[in-house]
Amino acid sequence: MPDDETPGRTYRKAAARRAQILSRAIELFAERGVGASLRAIGEAIGVSHAALRYYFASRDELLVEVYREHEVREHQELPGDASAVAVMIRSAESNRAIPGLVELYATLTTEALQSDRHPAAHRFVVDRFRAVRAELAERIRTAQRDQKVASDIDPVDAAALAVAASDGLQLQWLLEPDAVDVSRVLRLLERLLPGAAADHDFAAAPDDEADG
Repeated sequence: MPDDETPGRTYRKAAARRAQILSRAIELFAERGVGASLRAIGEAIGVSHAALRYYFASRDELLVEVYREHEVREHQELPGDASAVAVMIRSAESNRAIPGLVELYATLTTEALQSDRHPAAHRFVVDRFRAVRAELAERIRTAQRDQKVASDIDPVDAAALAVAASDGLQLQWLLEPDAVDVSRVLRLLERLLPGAAADHDFAAAPDDEADG
C-alpha cells in the first residue's frame, strides 16, 4: 500500500486522490511536456512512486488517463449544425495554449503503433479515432441533408480527412510554431466541406487572435 494511503479510506477519498494526481500531472505536462518515466513524473508532481503505482499501473496508463481527463475538462458543446471542420478548428484553438498536451497526444499516437509494447496507448488512440470519425461523419451527414455538403462525398472518408489534416497540422505546429497557422489552414477544408463554421465566432477568430 502506498505511503500516503491508510487502511479504511473510502472509495470517494481514493477517487478524490486519483483526481488530484491527474490534475497535477495535467499541469506538469501542459508546462513541460511528457516525462520520461513514471518515477520521474511522480517526483515532478510531488507524489511517491509507490502512490503513483497504486493508482496507475504503468506510465502508459497514466498518460492515457491524463489526456482523457484533459479532454473531459476541455470539452465544450458545439452547435449541432457546426461543421466537421469547425470542430477541428475549435480543438486547434484550444490546444494552441497547451503545447505540452499536444506533445502528449503526439506521444500517445506514436506509441499506439507499437501495440505489443504500449497496449493501453493503442486501445485509447484506436477508440478515440473511431469516436472522432463517427462524430464528424454524422455532422457531415447532417450538412448533406441540409444541402450544405455535396451528396457524393463519403462522410466517413471526409471525416478521416479532417482528422488527418488536424493531427498533421498540429504536429507541424508543435515542431515549428511560427511557420504553421493550424486554424487558418484548416479553414481551407471548408471549400470541400462547407457548413456552419463561418456562422460562428469560434471558427472565424480575428487575425490578431489567430496569430497569438
